[in-house]
Amino acid sequence: MGKVASTTKTKKDTTFKPASIQEHLLFNRAVEAVIWGMPAVNFGLLCQATIQAKSAANEIVYWSRLPGWKNQTLTPNPDTIYFFPFFDTKKAGPVVIEIPPANGGSITGSIDDGWQTALEDVGPAGYDEGKGGKYLLLPPDFNDKVPDGYIVLPCSTYRGFAVLRSNLSGGSDAEVANAVEYGRQIRIYPLSAVDSRIQVKFTDVIDTLYDNTIPYDIRFFQMLSLFVQYEPWLDRDKAMIDILKTIGIEKGKAFIPDNRTQEILNAAIAEAHIWLDMQYELVFNNRYNAEYHWALPTTQELVQGMSTSFARADSYPLDARGMTYSMAYFSAKHLGQGQFYLMAIKDKNDKALDGGSTYKLNIPASPPVKLYWSAVVYDRTTHAFLREMKWFSRSSNTPGLQKNTNDSIDIYFGPEAPAGKESNWIPTNRQNQFEVLFRFYGPEEALFNKTWKLPDIEKV
Repeated sequence: MGKVASTTKTKKDTTFKPASIQEHLLFNRAVEAVIWGMPAVNFGLLCQATIQAKSAANEIVYWSRLPGWKNQTLTPNPDTIYFFPFFDTKKAGPVVIEIPPANGGSITGSIDDGWQTALEDVGPAGYDEGKGGKYLLLPPDFNDKVPDGYIVLPCSTYRGFAVLRSNLSGGSDAEVANAVEYGRQIRIYPLSAVDSRIQVKFTDVIDTLYDNTIPYDIRFFQMLSLFVQYEPWLDRDKAMIDILKTIGIEKGKAFIPDNRTQEILNAAIAEAHIWLDMQYELVFNNRYNAEYHWALPTTQELVQGMSTSFARADSYPLDARGMTYSMAYFSAKHLGQGQFYLMAIKDKNDKALDGGSTYKLNIPASPPVKLYWSAVVYDRTTHAFLREMKWFSRSSNTPGLQKNTNDSIDIYFGPEAPAGKESNWIPTNRQNQFEVLFRFYGPEEALFNKTWKLPDIEKV
């Protein structure tokens, strides 16, 4: 493992020759800053995309149809309707996010802080158990009394967001429209406006390029500086204050690196990119079922840390966090209750998935889900949808999906559909390697006790 040359990713030459010990230190600390700051920059890019879409904090971005390729977020789900309420309590004070009761629809999702650490899950698999609820986001160090009737969530950052999926009952246009209508019952507003008839603003980004793919150049550090300027330092991260100061990021000061510093920072983030890819590939050594190549694309230590705000005194898995947020966004408070994920980057023969070849995945009968499953293809380089493709997935909600006589389902991946299998086919790009994420929404016990197993992807 760790053979980055086996992927199609193009990296800059990271050969760096420091002219002094100061430059050597700057380079090394910049690499560490990338790993540490990945979830913050990832979140900052989502905020930037929101602003570019003419939306703002304490408003809701949503997709009015199933997402197309212009949704360039990291490993999104194209088989659900997304709603993103972004909150900012710095000026507004406490902010309320209202989740509607699960009548005629349901939400699967979580509310995260600016570090993308889960504050709480919502909806039927969340704290409100489908009854709906008013979640109250409190600013850092908020000590005032709050009124009754709210699910109170203290937040370590001023900003954060909720990733809310309005679940489909099927794949027809009418069922998609119903999921959109249900999701538009979500509300976000400052607590101070609770007695007013505030109009929540929804911004439809279905035809907007909405991009938070990670820029591995000086822009990363610019985004990190913006986050540091706006958000408070957490006690767990104070060791980073001097490290960031070395590379020119300091609270209260503008980030204006000179030409040589920019050269060093660009070399450092290229090095960090290679290292993060190596860690990503290593995750797949820990297979979910020993005989197959599928794996949870993160570590159990990180899952535990993100769900407890890193409460363990002897654990702070920054390396795993940096790797995970280089290819995904958001975290769940209780992974496995509302959703679960398995990912594959290699086929049955231990070869990288190649967009120029054709593959088959046989999904055994009775997949262990209460809601639905989906298999989604992403570009191995960007971890986003393949650009210009018409679709990227097949799911249990896909209209016309063909079943085998034993109720199993064959899904095909490749540049062209096998004859007669268009309804079960996901297109790939001949020029790129790809990865597949298999989602279980409403996962059931057979997945966890491993009496139901997802076989390997096989080359046809």
